[in-house]
Amino acid sequence: MKQFKVPLAMTIIALAVVGCTKQQEPYPVSEQAPTEERGKMAYALGASVGTFVDSNLTSQEEVGYELDRSLVIAGFVDSLKAESKISQEEADELLAQMQQEFMELRQSELGSKAMEEGEAYLAENAQKEGVTVTESGLQYEVISAGPEGAPTPEATDIVEVHYEGKLINGEVFDSSFERGEPAVFPLNRVIAGWTEGVQLMPVGSKYRFVIPADLAYGDREVGGGAIPPNSTLIFEVELLDIKEPAEEAQPVEEGGQ
Repeated sequence: MKQFKVPLAMTIIALAVVGCTKQQEPYPVSEQAPTEERGKMAYALGASVGTFVDSNLTSQEEVGYELDRSLVIAGFVDSLKAESKISQEEADELLAQMQQEFMELRQSELGSKAMEEGEAYLAENAQKEGVTVTESGLQYEVISAGPEGAPTPEATDIVEVHYEGKLINGEVFDSSFERGEPAVFPLNRVIAGWTEGVQLMPVGSKYRFVIPADLAYGDREVGGGAIPPNSTLIFEVELLDIKEPAEEAQPVEEGGQ
């Protein structure tokens, strides 16, 4: 089966055309591929709408939220014939309800999966040589210790760091190294795993932290889905400096620390 892909804007236009079409006569269904250019355009429009709808239905089905596809087709055909059995207002309300229910179920499914995988990763990582587990459950290992006698920050300090954050599958979601610019922020205004962990670091050192979900973002989805709910996070952090409290810190964006 061929899949047809078009820009989202075109798909939205196609759906709008379908919803606004005024036609009283039934549409015969062609079983042959179109040959004329205008016919191909019409077929491409229908194919794009079908692919878009199929993609959404498949995403819903993957988390157990299933809709009767025959009724989806019936609604499509009725709309083309201007014979919809429900009002536009009712349709809008139902679609909003569907989206809300789907997102709640998706969040729950993603969160359960991330929690299970995170717990397994934490258990395995804790057994590795060089890994220390704190009372809170934070895990860390020293990549480089830094100069002897270097100061360590307090929770109320402002710190300058380079860091890379990734999921346990290795997917990087944020990196000051890639941006080429370190981050400066108050240590007590970031996730709990950072606040605890960076206080262990002497200036000039580099640590690797594995942060359980309850010390990170908990059951929230962050960064537009880049960080699923209940995710265990991995950070490599290099502490560059401890700033004076009076110095201005740049704001910390979600999906970073």
